[in-house]
Amino acid sequence: MSRRRFPWLSSLVVAAGAVLTVVPFLDMVMTSFKGPGESGTLPYRFLPQAFDLSNYRAAVRQLDLPVLFRNSVVATALITGSVLLTSSLAGYALAKLRFPGRDFVFRLVLSTMMFPPFLFFIPHFLILVHWPLAGGNDLSGRGGAGLTVSIAALAMPFLVNGFGIFLTRQFMVAIPDEVLEAARIDGAGEFAVWWRIVVPQTKPVLVTLGLLTFVDAWNEYIWALLVSTANPDVMTLPVGIQLLQDHVDPTRTMPIVMAGLVLSILPVLLLFLLLQKYYIRGVMLSGLK
Repeated sequence: MSRRRFPWLSSLVVAAGAVLTVVPFLDMVMTSFKGPGESGTLPYRFLPQAFDLSNYRAAVRQLDLPVLFRNSVVATALITGSVLLTSSLAGYALAKLRFPGRDFVFRLVLSTMMFPPFLFFIPHFLILVHWPLAGGNDLSGRGGAGLTVSIAALAMPFLVNGFGIFLTRQFMVAIPDEVLEAARIDGAGEFAVWWRIVVPQTKPVLVTLGLLTFVDAWNEYIWALLVSTANPDVMTLPVGIQLLQDHVDPTRTMPIVMAGLVLSILPVLLLFLLLQKYYIRGVMLSGLK
């Protein structure tokens, strides 16, 4: 009734949501061009007095951007690739294979989604510290720093994702069993069935899961900060950008911090634009299910 009487209401709500989403992003970009003393002053000025690239040069110089960018790319690529592989394989097994305890395993996977990831950070860190025969440790896991000094430590707690397994499993359930049985009759093994039939049909949801995982891994801060305290050489972009902020005089360094944030957002924005078609399709399919 309200939609028929006020056809403009839904458009107004969408427009208001778009403004609330875009304005903080634009403010971040505008702040990155402001000079010293312009940020945080009253009355507030949205536009900088002069568009200056000195903040970007300062961010690149102070951040050691190539090293931080390399660490973030390696960790994010490991996490995203592992989540896509393990989620699609486990989702296929839980959706299309029959074995004792399948329902129990699926419920166990669902139970992992009830706990926040940072709850397990300390156990994960202790496991990495006492990893045998790594980082100077002996066979019993003592004597050294374990895997905490390697770049692999950034990715290891996130290599498997319960939400990813649940999401892919729900999509694979809808694939007709007759198609898979026909492939098996033709001599295809389970791996071939998964790779040649199941994966192509679940491409939209895999792209959606990949984008969500990429964004989460790229922006991970707490675990990256914990690992970088053991080895500063594996510091990532979010940790480095946070260290740019001067708590004594934040108005002076805030434009540099914003410049660093803009640089860190560019890979995520580029990836989303390239895969936008698959992402939208995956969201639409998840809404239908």
